Amino acid sequence: MSDEIKKVKVGIGLIFFGLLLSLSIGLLLNTHENAIKNFINGGIAMHPLIHTDPVISEQKIWKYTQHSYYYAISTASISIALILLTITTTLRSRVKSLTAALIGCINFYPLSYLNMLWLSPHLGIQAANDHLFTQLAIYSPLIGGIVGITILVLHIYFNLFHERTEYQDNYRQRIIEYKY
Repeated sequence: MSDEIKKVKVGIGLIFFGLLLSLSIGLLLNTHENAIKNFINGGIAMHPLIHTDPVISEQKIWKYTQHSYYYAISTASISIALILLTITTTLRSRVKSLTAALIGCINFYPLSYLNMLWLSPHLGIQAANDHLFTQLAIYSPLIGGIVGITILVLHIYFNLFHERTEYQDNYRQRIIEYKY
């Protein structure tokens, strides 16, 4: 394995997670659509006080299921592109690894929609949205992704966090010797 790929292997592993998640959700939606809809409708029927309009609740919860698939495939695709860009940069090794891992964390975002699918029929849509795991699955990947992308942008446009070259080290050493 090349040294550059080793530096970003955590991010690549998270991409694989996102790709497997999207393929799994797609497979489940195609093979078990009726079972998922029965789960949703059964939960709505068990809790009529929570769901004032069962048809709208069922439609919203089914949309969460579809959103989980769409976001899983799109976050994996975006992560691949950004991590390939990260590999080509001159970021310091540790910063490159951190950036790739933060960008790869975006792939956890679809879990928020899966959690909404799981909880909404029994707790209600708003309670499922306010659930701690849902909130963590929304904000942690988004904040991590924003930080990772920001590091990448700062490096590309402002040359921050770049790896030192031998010339720069020699130049610094000469400046230090000159001062003292």
